[in-house]
Amino acid sequence: MTLMSVVLLFILFVLAFLYFFGLNPQDVTFFYYPGESITHNVAVMIAGCIILGLFLGYLFHLVTVINHMVRHWKRDRAERRSREVAAIYREGVNRLLSGDMKRARSLLNKALDRDPAAIETLIALANLHLQEDEAPEAIALLSKARTIEPKSLEVLFKLCAAYEESGRREEAVQTYQAILSLEENNRKALRGLRELRVSAGQWRDAIDLQKRVLKLSGEGKRLEEEQRTLMVLRYEVARLSLEQGEIDAAKREFKEIIKQAPDFLPAHVSLGDAYRAERRPDDAVRVWQAGYGALGRGVFLSRLEDLYMAAEDPAGLLAFYRDALQERSDDMMLRFFCGKFCLRLEMIDEALEHLGMVESAGVDSPQLQLLLAEAHRRRHRTEEALNAYKKALGINVRLRFGYVCDVCGEDAIEWQSRCPSCGTWGSFSIAGRQSLRNAQPLEIRAIHHGEREAWRQE
Repeated sequence: MTLMSVVLLFILFVLAFLYFFGLNPQDVTFFYYPGESITHNVAVMIAGCIILGLFLGYLFHLVTVINHMVRHWKRDRAERRSREVAAIYREGVNRLLSGDMKRARSLLNKALDRDPAAIETLIALANLHLQEDEAPEAIALLSKARTIEPKSLEVLFKLCAAYEESGRREEAVQTYQAILSLEENNRKALRGLRELRVSAGQWRDAIDLQKRVLKLSGEGKRLEEEQRTLMVLRYEVARLSLEQGEIDAAKREFKEIIKQAPDFLPAHVSLGDAYRAERRPDDAVRVWQAGYGALGRGVFLSRLEDLYMAAEDPAGLLAFYRDALQERSDDMMLRFFCGKFCLRLEMIDEALEHLGMVESAGVDSPQLQLLLAEAHRRRHRTEEALNAYKKALGINVRLRFGYVCDVCGEDAIEWQSRCPSCGTWGSFSIAGRQSLRNAQPLEIRAIHHGEREAWRQE
């Protein structure tokens, strides 16, 4: 509004005041408190009220403007501070991803000092502590984040991982249960809790959780994997029942599992164990022989050998081997175990025949060479026995004992600068280096004349 407009309005107001003052010359009394009043001309009273109203309105407008300015200033200040903290946080995360842990720690702590309630900063700093194997510090930070946002799934899952890494499984279980109280069908939480139950050997609890996971699984490969996991857990529950003497229940479950998954090896083995526990060796033999015929795994032959030897019936197992080899003469696993069993029965020539056929098929394992060495030794063939022992031990004519990675235990014939298994440089050492390094020579103590006399008298 320009100055001329203000002057014009003022003149109009004065003219209006004089006009009404002339029309209303009488006075009026206005009581503003009991016994207190003022008396003025009507026009003066009206003009005063108008001026007072304008003043109050302007005062209210002024207060509103000042309040708006203060709020705007505070918001700008908070936004500027938030941008500064976000910039520090991003730089800290970048340093963390670059592997500069020291700089990342400094930046993230600085961001946390400026905004102690920043969830993302607490999580990033906790990740740093976890990478530095400082699980207690990470748990403290994540617990603080949880108090700020108790329903944040990201915080809760990170806290579960930190608890598991530090070995605090009970706290991890409680945290997973807290997640499930927020989201009953959270599949990640169900799987995490299931794995904790599995690691603790709580198979029945694990199978209940897996059934819930299976209901939430979609179609395709994921469903097949979850069904396989459920079957494995059912097997463990059945195996536990067998250990507790509940043989009938265990057998029913083993048979059902074999029906659903004929290639599941443990069920075949344990079903035979159940029959043997019931003192039904014939049924155990039938199950293990059928299992070997279907799967061709050596554990069945080991179980059969233990059973026949415990029953003092080696002829029965020998007859099985000979009959089976007539049908499956090219089965090197069967021939290997037959040769091993013949060696145990001191049938040296037949053992050498079977083991030699296995070796001629291209099999070169320490177990085979040890059996051949023992057979040759019993035939007093010293040279052949020594050669087989050397092959079993991996010793060549120059007595090279090989190298072992100090970090992961990977074996190598020749020294390598970098381990192909774990990727560590300079970790290969001569096998047995630690025992050689830690060994101390026997201390030879001088024997004094008095001690020698005492020994002579004894």
